[in-house]
Amino acid sequence: MKQSKFYKPPTFKERLDNIKYGILFWKGRSKGMIYTRNIELDDFRYIFFPKGFEKYGYLGYIPYREEKTMIHALVMAMDAEAKPTWCPRWFLRFLDVFGNDKSIVRVRNRKLHNLFRKLTKGIVFWDYKTKWSDYDLRISISGPQYLQDLADAIEDLTYRRGRKQELIDEIKEYEPEFSETYLLTVELEKYLEKLETAK
Repeated sequence: MKQSKFYKPPTFKERLDNIKYGILFWKGRSKGMIYTRNIELDDFRYIFFPKGFEKYGYLGYIPYREEKTMIHALVMAMDAEAKPTWCPRWFLRFLDVFGNDKSIVRVRNRKLHNLFRKLTKGIVFWDYKTKWSDYDLRISISGPQYLQDLADAIEDLTYRRGRKQELIDEIKEYEPEFSETYLLTVELEKYLEKLETAK
C-alpha cells in the first residue's frame, strides 16, 4: 500500500488524533459527511441487557411494533444461521456497536467490523418496508438462498392476505352482508368486477 502513488502518509496531527480517539474510544469522529456517533450508556445496556428482540439487533433488525410478526420468525432463522454455536450474542452486539457503529452502513473500527462479518458470515437484515400499499411488503436481506426464499414467502403471503382483505372490504361496500370470505383472491376479484359492472 505504501508503494502506491496514491498513498499519503498521515500527518503528525492525524497520528495524534488516532491516539486520542484510541484513548477516548467512546467519542465519535467526523470527516466531511462521514461521521460516527458517540458511544452512550444505553449502548452498554443494549449489549449486556437487551430488551426483547434487541438481542437480535446485531443483524440490523429494528422492530416497529412489539407484537410478533412473520418477520420475527425470519430474524430468528437468520440468527440461527449467523450466530456461531460457541459465540454468545452479547459479543456480536459488542462488535455491532464498536465495529459497525450500530449501523448497517457505517464502520467504526475496521478490524472489529471484519471480525463481525466473518463470524456472522455476512448475514444482515438490510431493510423492510411497504411500497404501494400497507400489504405490499418488501424485505431486503443478505443470507443463504433458503433465507431469501423465506423472505420471499413472507412477502407473498403478506400480499395475498392483504389483497384478499382489501377485496372483501370493497365487496362489502356493495353487499354489507357478504360472508364468502373463503373465496380465493382471483374469485373475489371476479366477484367485485361483476358487482361494479352491475352498478
